[in-house]
Amino acid sequence: MSSVRVRFAPSPTGFFHIGSARTALFNWLYARHTGGKFILRIEDTDKERNSEEYLKVILDSLRWLGMDWDEGPDVGGDFGPYFQSQRTELYKAKLQELVKLGKAYEKDGAWWLRLDGKRSTVFDDHLKKEIEKVEAAPMVLDDLVRGRVERAEDRDFVLFRSNGEPVFHFVNVVDDIEMKITHVIRGEDHLSNTSKHLEIFKAFGVKPPEYAHIPLILKTDGPGKMSKRDRGALIEEYQNKNYLPSAVRNYLCLLGWTPADGKEILPIDEVIKQFELKAIHQSNARFDEKKMSHINAQTLRALPASEFVAIAKPILQNANILNDNVSDARLAEVLSIIQEKVNSLEHLPEFVGFFFNNDFKKDEAAFANLTKKGGEPTARVREILVHLQSIEWNVAAIEAAFNAAGTEHSRKPTDFFAPVRFAVSGQGGGAHLIGVLHALGRDLTLARLQSFIA
Repeated sequence: MSSVRVRFAPSPTGFFHIGSARTALFNWLYARHTGGKFILRIEDTDKERNSEEYLKVILDSLRWLGMDWDEGPDVGGDFGPYFQSQRTELYKAKLQELVKLGKAYEKDGAWWLRLDGKRSTVFDDHLKKEIEKVEAAPMVLDDLVRGRVERAEDRDFVLFRSNGEPVFHFVNVVDDIEMKITHVIRGEDHLSNTSKHLEIFKAFGVKPPEYAHIPLILKTDGPGKMSKRDRGALIEEYQNKNYLPSAVRNYLCLLGWTPADGKEILPIDEVIKQFELKAIHQSNARFDEKKMSHINAQTLRALPASEFVAIAKPILQNANILNDNVSDARLAEVLSIIQEKVNSLEHLPEFVGFFFNNDFKKDEAAFANLTKKGGEPTARVREILVHLQSIEWNVAAIEAAFNAAGTEHSRKPTDFFAPVRFAVSGQGGGAHLIGVLHALGRDLTLARLQSFIA
């Protein structure tokens, strides 16, 4: 078994951000790629902002995305508890260790880490190469790109505040030591914390984990890191829109990492097989909601028919599209017609509602396009209706009826498609019309065409 142990350590102080989800995913992928352990640790020391609701959002979102954890809440493990709020006595004991070693001292009611003399902390980052922090010069941002950072900062720093609460840097390192974390994979915005963390590891006489600081996610338009206020920033949004979790996860994989074969849509087992830290990009990733929507649509269309039906049925039931009279076989028939054209489950009720309900929504823009040439749409419906009324209701016969109407009126058969589609569905586009009419049935099709003419 691999010795790799990685962790994701969110704070339950807000909804689950897409950047946090990507960080969790990269840790999970590395654990699964190496056969190691993925640990979920909850940093809930901010008593004023912590919320059970936010904790539930984090746990539910991780499960929704298909990420399981080997140790953590609801799972347990040998290195718990996995809530920092339950580890207070451990932090106090570890502080006393440093006091006895002469590495910590009290000043102004707070406890400080003692650092002797000018320090220079050098460490290897899987993505940034060698990074050095010294006290001699201010940080130069361009050096982040070159992989070498120089920064001036106070020599000693606080471990415990005067109110008795430990600071983030201290509990972070103590937990990494106690939980035997071997690799820390986190956002590049934590890079500035690393020198302090390494000094704490050094004070305890413990070898630090290996680090990989992954690139930031930039907002869709303009400069700057994507924040929780930006459109598309919360995982909850995609759950509410009925995105496929596998599609969201697939897109998150591509935010800072590219498969070796260049494919964008691939099963998670293949991602796990290919995932390497060294393959993570050094440059920041820009969020593209259109690309995520495209991946979601492509994934939807590629689902096995039975899986598509199982996912779609409760969505249509909740939207009051289906009633008890609609059999599973009928639902499967309809969904088989539209699956190749569906773009999202969010709009599925509108997309298929006309199959099950006469009171369907009509697309005003589509109707406007039809009526640009006066009464022609009605005339075309009337022309095709004559041929549809006299046929056996099968795909070949319906197609032949359109061909016959085209021949009789010197039109292309497809000239009848748009007005007929609008008459039976209220839509300006969708699945192949012949299949739609066949699935809709003879009586309902003819009734709607007659109603449109009237």
